[in-house]
This record gives sequence, structure tokens and C-alpha cells, in this order.
Amino acid sequence: MHLLFVTSIVPDGSLGSGYEIANEAIIDALRRAGVRVTVMGFAWPGRRPADTTDTIVLGEVDVRTDTASSLRKVIWLAEAMSTGLTFSSAKLRCITRRAVRDAIRSAGPVDGYVLNSVQLAGAFEDCFDDRPSIFVAHNVEAKSAAENAETSRDPFQRLLFRREAQLMKGLEARLCRRARFVFTLAEDDRHALDVASDDRSAALPLVTRRSVAAPGARPPIDCDAALIGTWTWQPNRVGLEWFLEQVMPHLPSSFRVRIAGSVPSDLEAGHPGVSFVGRVPDAGDFVRAAAVVPLISRGGTGVQLKTIETFELGLPAVATTSALRGIAHRPANCVVADDPLAFAAALVAAAARPMPLQDGSAFHAAQQAALDRQVRRGLSSLTAAGREVTA
Repeated sequence: MHLLFVTSIVPDGSLGSGYEIANEAIIDALRRAGVRVTVMGFAWPGRRPADTTDTIVLGEVDVRTDTASSLRKVIWLAEAMSTGLTFSSAKLRCITRRAVRDAIRSAGPVDGYVLNSVQLAGAFEDCFDDRPSIFVAHNVEAKSAAENAETSRDPFQRLLFRREAQLMKGLEARLCRRARFVFTLAEDDRHALDVASDDRSAALPLVTRRSVAAPGARPPIDCDAALIGTWTWQPNRVGLEWFLEQVMPHLPSSFRVRIAGSVPSDLEAGHPGVSFVGRVPDAGDFVRAAAVVPLISRGGTGVQLKTIETFELGLPAVATTSALRGIAHRPANCVVADDPLAFAAALVAAAARPMPLQDGSAFHAAQQAALDRQVRRGLSSLTAAGREVTA
């Protein structure tokens, strides 16, 4: 079986975001199932795809809103308004439908499409209706956009998020309806997308790396807690604001928290123990140097890949219930707390008595085995579609 994996940004090996980590895990699972996978999408400016043999690059594009110029944002908004597309899909309308169709033909004979999230599939919707498809819903985008509208402090952004939510609801419904099978990254998302029947969908347990080494001795601890993420993304920002505004005031002034990753310029800590450290060379080394990892999601959909990575590394954690969505098995060194005071107390207790690292290999192996089973289920729907066409 030969499938065309249609994605907004092709993998380049950097694994700099949860989206890229999830894509690698899913593509690897498809290939373990014996599928020939050709990936098609855009590349980040100046970056080459990790796999130059089985990748079709449509061009280069930087889709990050937070670093885009005001002019670029206006161009994207004008494209979205004039075409009726979502803002996220409008960013990818920098080539023609004909160019997309030519790229599809250049892949050679394919048995179907894997439509990876809504962005590229939504930008060129009618280019992918000639073959059976599997739709991968990384999130319930309509729900996420609606939550962003509720939490945004900017009136104009609230309007844009409301528009995005309305358009996303229709787009997701169409992609699910046309798909032979739908993969989600959390069990609750199957119900939210109205594809909860087992013959229509499955939730994919993910991994963040291809293998997990034995934990070994724990490195020296140089801070009490460490967080890393793209905090400019609205759902992540909501969690960080909750942590800084509601949890941190309950922590002693000597409690040391390091926060890595891109942080909005208007976000303030208000606690003497908080340090924003920006980009770090190695995310794993960064979190290993902390006594405990706070997992602070407060909403959104999909799965929290930082949670999976924390468990694979065997690190002690304090997690909200939302941070554990899509996780079937919680390790013994993870405490769950949703109340800010209880969350802070659990952090203090963990930092006072640092626990040894657990062996995360069993968690990783269970996740990967379940991922492979679910992928094979989805592929069987395309096999059945092929038999129907042949008959």
C-alpha cells in the first residue's frame, strides 16, 4: 500500500514542536505496518526535509503568527476573508490548486491519502477528494478556537477566534464525513468529532522518541521545577497563566522555577523564584535537572506530548487532570491536582524529597504497541475500500 501523507509542514528532523513529534510517531507507525509513505507539504524556510527520497516539498513557508510581521498577518487575514478559509489554511494558499495536483501526480500511483490535521487539507480541500482518505485530527480545532476566543484578552483576537471556530466546525465535519477512518490523539476527541463508533475511528497513543534508554543515575538537581513549551500558543499560555497567577503565590519565595521556550512579551512572573530561560540546547537535559515537572494544561484538546515525554523519561511530575488526557496509564511518581493550593503543596513535597527516575521503557513500549494496533485498524478500512473499488 502506498499512501500520501498530506501535512502542512514536512518533517525536517528537528522535532521542535509537539506537532512535529506526533507526525514522526504516526509516520513511523505507518511504515512499521508495511506502508510506503510519501510525505507532501511545505518546508520551513531554509530547512531541508529529513527524508529527501519520499518527500514532496510544495515550497517554503513560515506559518508562525507570533513572529510574523504586521503586513504578513494582514495578507493572511485578507486571504482568509476573501476565500472563506480558516486563518490557518489561508497561510498555505501561497501556491495554486494546479501546483498541488501536479505534486500529487508526481508521487506516482497512490492508494489513498492520510490528511494530517486540517491546515493543508482545508486550504486545498477539493484536491483530495478523488481517493479514499484517513483523517488525523491532532485536536478538535473548532473547540480549541472557541476556548481561545473565551480566554483571549484582545477583542479583535476574540472575533478572529470565533470566526475560526465556526469555520473549523464545518471543515472538521466534512473531513470526518469523507474519511474512511479518523485518528484522534485523545479518546474524548472521538466523541467531540461525532466519530465515536469503533468502525469509524480510534485514538492513537503516541510516543515522543523511537527508543527509551535505561534511566541511569539522576543528574544533579539545580532547580525545584522546570517547564518547557511554546507558551505563545494560546492553549499553552492559558496553562502558564494559571500556574503563574494561581499556583506560584502559594509557593515559598525560595522555590526555584525555570521556564524554557518562547514566552509572550506581556507575560510577567510576579514571583522571585521564576526564571525565563528562553531556548535550551536539550529539552531532556533541562527537565532532568529539576526535582519535579509541573504539567499544567488547563484546556484544549488532543494529547499533551510533554506529559508523554515526562513519563518516558521517568521524571516525577505534578499534573492537572487535563494534562493527562489521552494517557491510559499514570506512573506512580505522578501526582494529580487541579486545585492551585493542592498543586503547590504537591510541588513543595516533591522538591523536598526528590525521587529517583523511574524506568520509562515499559510505558514507552506499551504506548508504541497500542499505537501500532490502532494504526493497523485504520489501515484495514483503506484495504476494504480498495477491495470495493476492484469489485
